[in-house]
Amino acid sequence: MTLRILTPGLGAVSTTLMAGVMLARRGLANPIGSVTEYGTIDGRPLKDELVSLDDITFGAWDPYKGSALDVAKRSSVLSAEHLAEISDELAAIEARPAVFDQSWVEALEDVDNLVAPGSWMDQAEALMADINAFRANGERLVMVWCASTEAYRPAGPAHMNLNDFERALKEGDPSIAPSQVYAYAALRSGVPYANGAPNVSVEIPALVELAEREGVPIAGKDFKTGQTLIKTMIAPGLRSRMLGIRGWFSTNILGNLDGLVLDHPDNFRSKEVTKLGVLDELLRPDELPDLYGNLDHAVRINYYPPRGDDKEGWDNIDLFGWLNYPMQLKIDFLCRDSILAAPVVLDLAKLLDLASTSGRGGVQEWLGFYFKSPMEDQDGHIEHALFEQEAQLYSAIRSMLGS
Repeated sequence: MTLRILTPGLGAVSTTLMAGVMLARRGLANPIGSVTEYGTIDGRPLKDELVSLDDITFGAWDPYKGSALDVAKRSSVLSAEHLAEISDELAAIEARPAVFDQSWVEALEDVDNLVAPGSWMDQAEALMADINAFRANGERLVMVWCASTEAYRPAGPAHMNLNDFERALKEGDPSIAPSQVYAYAALRSGVPYANGAPNVSVEIPALVELAEREGVPIAGKDFKTGQTLIKTMIAPGLRSRMLGIRGWFSTNILGNLDGLVLDHPDNFRSKEVTKLGVLDELLRPDELPDLYGNLDHAVRINYYPPRGDDKEGWDNIDLFGWLNYPMQLKIDFLCRDSILAAPVVLDLAKLLDLASTSGRGGVQEWLGFYFKSPMEDQDGHIEHALFEQEAQLYSAIRSMLGS
């Protein structure tokens, strides 16, 4: 059975994913970074238990017209040699007209590929028509948000239950974000949905209610790829050795479209919220106030066009140890944004498909391994420590595979 991965957003991340899958199944590159391709479960290759790369296809929406090949060339993530090998496949993937409102992403201008005007519900129905077309040949579907970070706006009255949310959709309520329209359309169509950005999307009570009612898996939010990935490795280790932390300063320079969008304070605020929330949960200062009760934590993102997709994440950590003597730890992670994110999208798609075929609906907290700000479990707990998350991930997979 074919699995079609649908991405709101045909940009650097989604086209890097598409190209990588196409290259890997031709034996021209390796899908490094993908747990579902390289992991094992009880000694067996995990990839043998899940949908094969040979059976994956794609579909996408974007507010700009163009093909995946056009976008991949413009994004300058992959080499011309790699793109030449799969140019026909990429050229065949065209962006469908998108649901978009510039008030949520002010940096995106001169858009030319939008669904017909109407209420949010009208636009959701247009997305549902696309979804039905994408599954015309009986494919299973998964949707992963790979579009730009929307402005930070917390959930309000329209988001608290499904009845009020659907009323707000019909009324064109401005508190509803485009990403929420995509999530609604996916869930109404029985399509699992993951939120790869830090903005408020499928996590609202109304959409959690819909996911549970329809038995559709959901997960989010904000792909854990670079600096926060490192933070969730280092912080638990420092805590396990009972080393104190007085301050943690994190800064990033990034020059791609994501960097441009995050240069706006409203959009950066969405990212800041997910990044800042990690340390408190990891270090639990209420339990160890002598070590972490006076911690200053700051996060910065700076748009710097010359870097393109090659992001630099720099951390300065002010530590203290025996007898309160100070120390410092400095980390400079020179990474590639889309190269880190692409295997995360692949894993999420394959694992949400596994959850769906296993009859698991609602919040999939075991997928927190992949997110900066994981959705809460039924007890309201959020786990951030990477290796604890890894254990939860494999436990859930083992359960679904009957191992």
